[in-house]
Amino acid sequence: MPKLFSFNMVSLDGFFEGPQPWSIEWHNAGDEEFNDFAVDQLNSVGTLLFGRATYQGMASYWPSPAALQNDAVIAEAMNRIPKIVFSHTLNTADWNNSRLVRENIGEEIASLKNAPGKDLAIFGSANLMSSLMKLNLVDEHRVMVNPVLLGHGTPLFQGLDELVKLKLRNVRQFRSGNVLLTYEPA
Repeated sequence: MPKLFSFNMVSLDGFFEGPQPWSIEWHNAGDEEFNDFAVDQLNSVGTLLFGRATYQGMASYWPSPAALQNDAVIAEAMNRIPKIVFSHTLNTADWNNSRLVRENIGEEIASLKNAPGKDLAIFGSANLMSSLMKLNLVDEHRVMVNPVLLGHGTPLFQGLDELVKLKLRNVRQFRSGNVLLTYEPA
């Protein structure tokens, strides 16, 4: 049965984007080692889950000529893998292999987790991730810490009402200085 994992890049001071939405130019992710990791991770994914804002940002980039030219392998996977966007405000989900879910997100995720197939992944989508954490549906957090301090921005873990204990399962250091921390609920 598939597990649901989140993957996010954060600054050392805990922000997943800078002071403006999609302020991610500080992401230290353009080398061959990271690209190999990204391809391997995408190959393990059967469905990508997004909140509205992340979906719109991803949908504007990955099908673009720039993405297809600069990141062809990852763009192919991002465009091919089925995607679900959870939103009360969107009317359509037009990116290739996407569908819109407006209600009963817990039931939708539980159904996907009980079906055979590859893992489910949340990229970005901090609000969706927090909602799913409150429902105890996230099985693993993969947090890629970038060696940079932003000073301010959008925190990755927000909107949680109580203490959440996690168990460290793995640490992987990249030559770039990034460190991937893998946690599961305690």
